[in-house]
Order: sequence, then C-alpha cells, then structure tokens
Amino acid sequence: MVLKTMRGNKSINTKPEVNLRKALLLAGLRGYRLNWEKALGCPDIVYPRRKVAIFVQGCFWHSCPYCKISLPKTHKRYWLKKLSNNKARDQFVQKVLKKEGWRVVVAWECQIKKNPNKVIDKIRNILRTNRGNIYTL
Repeated sequence: MVLKTMRGNKSINTKPEVNLRKALLLAGLRGYRLNWEKALGCPDIVYPRRKVAIFVQGCFWHSCPYCKISLPKTHKRYWLKKLSNNKARDQFVQKVLKKEGWRVVVAWECQIKKNPNKVIDKIRNILRTNRGNIYTL
C-alpha cells in the first residue's frame, strides 16, 4: 500500500515547481532549463550559464525545517528511514554541486505557496551576485 501511494507522487512538474516557474517568467527571469541532467541531482530549475541550480523541495518528502510535518502513523520506521535518506541525498548533492562551482538554491514548497514574491526576489538577487554557494529560502 505504501509503495502504491508513493508511485502516485510526481517527481517533475509538481504544483510548487509549476508555480515557481510561472512566477519566474512573470518576473522576467527567463533562460532557465528544467530538470537538467547535466548537473548532479537533476535540479528542477537551472540557469546553466550562471551555474545556479534550484531545487524545489516538497515539505513532506524533504523534511522541511519550517513546517515540521509529522510522520504518518503507520510504518514509522519505514518513513523515518525514507525521509532520512532523502535528506542525506539532498545534502550530498548540494555539497558536490557547491564543489563544482554551482550556486544551489533550495526553495521550499511552503515558502513558494506562502510568499512567492519573496522567493523570486531572493532568486533574482542570487542570479545577480557571484557570492556564496548554497541558499535555503
């Protein structure tokens, strides 16, 4: 039952991704690529020339530090391991991309939903500057 439920969840073109992309276009921040396989982790949105990789993280699947969503009541051990592995993989990918000179942006589902303009402003500022490597919005 758990695996059947997980299969129903999309990994690309999720609602938060689509909403962020629409906001980027409205803000005039064009020129990005989607799910770019040339970068480790296949970032959701990439500005290749500027070496900016944006990961749109779902609050449940990636253990959002802002929402603190609780685990399902059944199969707790499974979910603890699954979400812990997701978090470890995210950190590994970000670390490797940083070493390769990428600026990594983590945009959380809740923040895109709550205040998309704030997320866009931060991304715009990151695209303008060459400082730092990992940004959590």
